[in-house]
Amino acid sequence: MKKNVETFLGCDAEFDEARIVIFGAPFDSTTSYRPGTRFASRTMRAESYGLETYSPYQDLDLEDAKVFDGGDLELCFGDAGLALDDISSFTKKVLAGGKLPLMIGGEHLVTLGAVRAVAEKYPDLHVIHFDAHADLRDDYLGARLSHASVLRRVWDIVGDGRIFQFGIRSGERAEFEWGKEHVSTHKFDFEGLGETVGKLKGKPVYFTLDLDVLDTSVFPGTGTPEAGGVTFLQLLDAVLKVGELNIVGCDINELSPPLDASGASTTVALKVLRELILKLEEKYIRVN
Repeated sequence: MKKNVETFLGCDAEFDEARIVIFGAPFDSTTSYRPGTRFASRTMRAESYGLETYSPYQDLDLEDAKVFDGGDLELCFGDAGLALDDISSFTKKVLAGGKLPLMIGGEHLVTLGAVRAVAEKYPDLHVIHFDAHADLRDDYLGARLSHASVLRRVWDIVGDGRIFQFGIRSGERAEFEWGKEHVSTHKFDFEGLGETVGKLKGKPVYFTLDLDVLDTSVFPGTGTPEAGGVTFLQLLDAVLKVGELNIVGCDINELSPPLDASGASTTVALKVLRELILKLEEKYIRVN
C-alpha cells in the first residue's frame, strides 16, 4: 500500500514497517438526526497538525510510533451494504499484512464492516463499546443496517456474553430489556471497566469508541448529542485501561465537524486518537 498524500500527525510510516494502519470511513448515510460525520476523517487529518506529537499523559511520542495512514476509503454513499463490504475488504488487507486496523468514522454503522473482518480472523472476538447510545435495536424504521442497530448486528456475529458497553444513557426501553439477556451494559459511566478488563485479559478484543460518550459540554460536535456524559479525563483513563488488552481492531466514530464551528470537538477527537495510538504502541516504544 502507498500512504496517503496528507497523513495524520506522526502517522507517516511505510506500510511494511508499520504496526498500526489508520484509515477513514467517510460514511453517514443512515444518520437519523444530524449528518456530517463523513467529514470527520479528512477534517481530523488536516487539523491534526495543531497538536503536539508528544503526550504528557503517557510520556510517549508519536514520532517513536510506527503508524501507516491509508487515507480515506471511497465508499458508496447510497448503499450501506456496499459500503460495509468495502470496509471489510480493506480491513482484511490490513489484517493480512499483520497490522492492527484503526478506523476513523463516519457514523457508527461503519464498525460493523470492520468487525466482520476481524471476527473472521479471531473467532473468539470480544467487543468493548463506549457510547451514549445502546445501538441495540433490531432495526431502525425498518432498516437493519443502521447506526442505531450496529451493536445488534455485531451481536449477530459474536453472540451472547461477548459485548461490554459503557457510558450508555440513551435507548429504547426494549433495547435495555433485550440487552439484559445478551450483553453487559454499564450505564452512565465506566464503573466496572476494571473488572471487565481483568476478565478479558489474553482474549482478542475489538474496541469501538463512539465519541458521544463524552458530555455535550466537552464534545458538542456529534450527530445525536446526549447530556450527562463523561469528561475528557474520565474517557482518557478508560481508554488507557482498555489499551492494556489484546486489541486486534478498533475505531473512533461519530465526530461531525460541521456541528462545532469552533473546532473544539475535532481537537478533542484528535487528542483521544493520539492517546489511543500511543497506548497501543507503548510496549514497542518503551522497549526501543
